[in-house]
Amino acid sequence: MIMEEEKVKLKPITKWVGGKRQLLPALNRFRPNNFHKYYEPFVGGGAFLFDLAPNSAVINDQNFELMNVYRVIKDRPNELIEILKEHQQNNSKEYYLNIRSADRDGRINNMNYVQRAARILYMLRVDFNGMYRVNRKGQFNVPYGKYKNPKIVNSSEIINVSNFFNNNNITILDGDFIDALDTVKKGDFVYFDPPYIPLSATSNFTSYTSDGFDYNDQIRLKEAFFRLDAQGIKVMLSNSDTEITRNLYKNAKLHKVQAGRAINSNAALRGKVNELIITNY
Repeated sequence: MIMEEEKVKLKPITKWVGGKRQLLPALNRFRPNNFHKYYEPFVGGGAFLFDLAPNSAVINDQNFELMNVYRVIKDRPNELIEILKEHQQNNSKEYYLNIRSADRDGRINNMNYVQRAARILYMLRVDFNGMYRVNRKGQFNVPYGKYKNPKIVNSSEIINVSNFFNNNNITILDGDFIDALDTVKKGDFVYFDPPYIPLSATSNFTSYTSDGFDYNDQIRLKEAFFRLDAQGIKVMLSNSDTEITRNLYKNAKLHKVQAGRAINSNAALRGKVNELIITNY
C-alpha cells in the first residue's frame, strides 16, 4: 500500500494540454470516498491518477507514444533518465527540429521504446506551450518553444512514478476507451477525462491522436457512462460546459466548476471558463 509520504511526491511526468492539476481540488471534492479499483480510460498527464495513487488501477490512452512513456518509466527508468540527460546537454532549436523530424524521415522506426519515450518527453519539455499535436500523418508538428532553461530531466519524479507503478497493481493500456473497461466491476470507480466538446466551431482540438475524437465518440462515451451507471459502477466525467454536454448528461448530476485555459486559437476563450464535472452518484 502506498504510504502517505510517497503520495505527495507523485507528480505528472510531463506537461499535457487539458491536464487536471488545477482542477484537483474539485475532482477530489466530487470523487467517491470509497471504491475498489480505479479506471482512467483517458489518462493523459495523469494528474488525478498520481494524486489518488490507488493500489489497483487500469490506465489507458489511445495515444501510444504517451502510454509507451509510462511503460518505459515502469520498466526502464534509469535508461530513460540517461537519454534525457543527453537531450538536456544538446538542447537547441536545431537539435529539437532534428529530433522532431524522426517521424518524417523514418528514424523513429529504428528507435527502441526507451528512445521513443525520451524523444516525446524531451519535445514536450521544450516545445511551444508543452503541446502534443500531430498532423493527419501522425507527425509531431509543434514548433520549438522559447524557454531559457527548461528542466528536461526530472530523475526523482521519474523514479517515484516508477516505484508507484511497480509497487501497486497498475495495468497500462493504449487502446480505445471502451476496451479499457473490460474488467470493471460493481464498486469500482471510473474517471473519464476525454477530449472536450469544443466551445466553438473553431476550437476543435482533435489532433490529440491522428484520428481525432469526434461527436460520435462523445455519443459512445455518454452511452458508456450510463451503461456503467446501470452496473453499479461509480462514474465521474469532466467536459466543457456546453449545451451539447448538458443535453448528453441531463440524467446525471452536473457540477459547474471554473478552470483556466491558456491555449486557444480564439483569444476571447482564454482565461477562466466554466467546465462540468459530471457524476452518477
